[in-house]
This record gives sequence, C-alpha cells and structure tokens, in this order.
Amino acid sequence: MAGTQLTPVETALEHILDQASVIDRTETVPLTDALGRILAEPCLVPADVPPADNSAVDGYAIRHADLAGEQPIPVSDRIPAGTAPLPLAPGSAARIFTGSEIPEGADSVVMQERVDVTDAGIRVQAAVEPGQNIRKRGQDLRQGDQALAKGTRIRPQEMGLLASMGMAWVTVTAPLRVAILTTGDELVEPGEPLKPGQIYNTNRFTLLGLLAEAGCEVVLCETLEDTREATVETLARAAASADLIITSGGVSVGEEDHVRAVLETRGELSLWRLAIKPGKPLAFGSINDTPVLGLPGNPAAVLVTFLIVGMPYIRRRQGRATTPPTGERIPAGFEVASASVRREFIRARKALLNGEPTIEAFPNQSSGVLSSACWADGLAVVQENTTVKPGDLLTYYSFNELLG
Repeated sequence: MAGTQLTPVETALEHILDQASVIDRTETVPLTDALGRILAEPCLVPADVPPADNSAVDGYAIRHADLAGEQPIPVSDRIPAGTAPLPLAPGSAARIFTGSEIPEGADSVVMQERVDVTDAGIRVQAAVEPGQNIRKRGQDLRQGDQALAKGTRIRPQEMGLLASMGMAWVTVTAPLRVAILTTGDELVEPGEPLKPGQIYNTNRFTLLGLLAEAGCEVVLCETLEDTREATVETLARAAASADLIITSGGVSVGEEDHVRAVLETRGELSLWRLAIKPGKPLAFGSINDTPVLGLPGNPAAVLVTFLIVGMPYIRRRQGRATTPPTGERIPAGFEVASASVRREFIRARKALLNGEPTIEAFPNQSSGVLSSACWADGLAVVQENTTVKPGDLLTYYSFNELLG
C-alpha cells in the first residue's frame, strides 16, 4: 500500500482504522470540566429519575374519583417544590407547583387555569383524565439502566443528564496527545515580517484548531528544518511524548521531502499516495512505534485530508461511540467536466435555487486556496471517474458532521 499506486479512500481508511488502538489512559474530572470529553466506562443510573412522581404544572392534586361529586373540593394542603408532602386528605385537593412531589393518595393534577377557586374549595372546569399532568417516578431514567454508553462524547445535554443522576465526577478517556510538525524552511510565524521566498505557517494554526475541536492535547508544535538529520531527531523526540504525530508537508516526491524518506528508512511507511483530491501525497506509518499521519503541505489539502482521514482515526483512538458521517444527497449546482481517477472533495455550501436545495461550489478549488474553506460550509463528493452536470445528486458533508 506504500507503493506508487494510488490507494482508494475506503482501502486507506480501513487500513488506518485497523491500526487505531484505543487510548487506555483514563482520568476522573468534575462534571463542570466534562464538556467534550469521552466517557471511559458505561454510565449506569444509580436511582430513578425523577426519584418520585411529581407535578408537570402549577395546579391542584386530586383524587380523580372525587370529581364525581357536585360540591367544591376543599383545599387541605399546599405543597411547594422541594418539600415532602403529607398524604392527601380524603375528599380534598392540595395546591401544588411544578416539580413538587405528588402526595400519597392523589392520582391527577388539574392545571390552575382549569380551576375556579372559591372560599369553599375548587371547582374543576375541564375534563380530567386519571394520571393527568403527573410525571411518573423513573419516567426519564430507571435505576440500574445504562444511561450513557462507553465512548459517548459529552455534550451539554449529556452534562445535564449526568447532573440529573447526581453525578459530580465522571471517568473519561485521557486526551489523545498529538505532536504537530510543520515542514518547510520557507515558513514564518504570523507576526514576523516576510522575507523574499517566505510564507506564513498556515497549517500549524489550522491543525491547532482542528485538534482542539477534536478534544486532543497538543504536546509538541514545531517546524521541521528541511534536513534529513533534523527530521530524524524531531520525529524521534515527538514519538517519545505523543500518541500521534501529524506532519504537514514533506511526504511528496521532492528532494526536500524528508518525512516520507525517514519513515521508510527509520520507521515504517504502510500507506502513501491516496486517490483523493486534494491531498494525494498522504502518508501513514510509524516511528519508534508511534503512529505518524503525514498530511500534504497545501492548506486546503491539510483541511480536507484531516477531516476525511484524520478525524475517523482520532475518533477510533478516543474510543468514541460514533458512526461514519452519512451526509445528505443534494443536487449539484455546478459542473465538473473532466473525470478524475481520484475522489474529489469540493469545498461547497448548501443554497436554494428556485426554492429547492442545491450545492454551490467555490470557483477556485486549488489546494492552496484556503479561503474556499472559509466560504464553504462543507464538502461535496465527486466519485472517481465521474463527471458532474447541474442537477446530479451528490453526497454533501457539512464541516460540523465531519468534525463529529
């Protein structure tokens, strides 16, 4: 797979994911710090949620059978939220509020808007069904059930669910430690003046953002000198502290592309040259048993290959319980006249044409045009050996879906 032939995207993904061992380090963090983290173990419900029947509305707790009489029903109690109620006196009602526990003996709650209140008691002005407006004990979660699976990424709603179970601490997978190595003597950090022949280090910051979105910890972030010796030394140093090394550039066929050569001679190169556009010179291997994902050097190609290949690999390493992105099938609003042997991921966005969804493509799909990705909302897929006419259905992935 590391020869000169182009490897199909599915074959490459299958190979890379087969090498993706789940991180076995865990840590316990307070719930306040759990956003974006990955559960390292299943979350079982310690007690029913809610812990008791409670009122869904402000109103009056009653016995449904007491509605048969013609006299007002006297109010015998008032039950604020957060208090333990007394049993409901026979033939009476209890003033109750949203979230308050249902008193023993009551089997329905009437909304206050459906009740006339008099000195003698209440008269119900609407039909009432037994059990109406009562949230039953355990209707959300039952004790002993699995609330969240191992590998769940904690979003705001999972934080709330964990809080509803009284969990102040959660055990999560430790962050994947990633080293970023950008290559090229022409690279200059933003803020420094550019000299002739120099460019700003775009890829470092794209990768920093992508890895932060993915919940990774960047443990090393350097620019490699364009020498074989510096590449050997820096890759070895990165391997000592990282779970994954991501490089940009240095994996093509040029004389100064040292990353690929070092992987071949000092480590392992198991994948090189992918049938993808942009991003053909993608490499995957290892150095000192630490995986290395070698991305291309062009900025748009870095973004595309990270989303299509890098993110699935990272999700697998994190042990995330996810399914592959499904995308949407949307008619193309553009044309691709020449078929390619590579699968093309076009920077695109959804729009409306005569009130119907369509995909707009950025006019310049050069792998060096990163502004295309800022204009776009996602990627439209043109399969290998395929041309596209306006109206043809294409699969479209939003950036949000690809980032997972």
